[in-house]
Amino acid sequence: MIEIPVFNMKGEKVGSEKLDPAVLGGRVRTALLKQAVVAYRNNQRQGTVQTRSRGMVDGSTRKLYRQKGTGNARAGNVRTPVRVGGGHAFAKINRDFSQKLPQQMRQLARNSAVLAKAKTGTAVILKDLKLAGPKTKQMAGMLKAIKAERGALLTVTTEDPNVRLSSRNIPNFGVKLVWDANAYDILRARVLIFTPEAFGAITKDPRTAGRPAKA
Repeated sequence: MIEIPVFNMKGEKVGSEKLDPAVLGGRVRTALLKQAVVAYRNNQRQGTVQTRSRGMVDGSTRKLYRQKGTGNARAGNVRTPVRVGGGHAFAKINRDFSQKLPQQMRQLARNSAVLAKAKTGTAVILKDLKLAGPKTKQMAGMLKAIKAERGALLTVTTEDPNVRLSSRNIPNFGVKLVWDANAYDILRARVLIFTPEAFGAITKDPRTAGRPAKA
């Protein structure tokens, strides 16, 4: 069993929760994590770059002069990449970089990422997350108190406007619904922060992480 520390907003440790690795797949699947991260980053690529090859540029395809007898270096047509105005040797074209991972692989990758954070001691539970209003200073103070000011991901089960507004000006910090967090989001954060409800959701139902059923 892995112990996950529980902190309050002041950074005081008020307890701990036990996590059974078997609930999240039993082991960290590094190959799957790499596959998930590569797929996510590829899906962010726009892929709309394009340059013209020698077949696309204007110009005759006629050989400039005969092969031998002129004293010049042998040459082909004016479109060759070595000439000014010629086409690119390895022209870039529009590409679709997107990759699809099956749902079960995405879920298992997310669970492996959570397990990796738990095993390395960079997963914590935050108790009594309550803000009277949008208070960036209060949120930043909480992160400093739990030593997560260098970068963290807070996972929740309900949208709170005060939490969202208090966090959006803090660098390297994000707030996500626990079922929307993917393996890349979790691994990129230095510290993974759960609310008690989010921790309960992912441990009780690791497949969907508590995602509400569609109406």
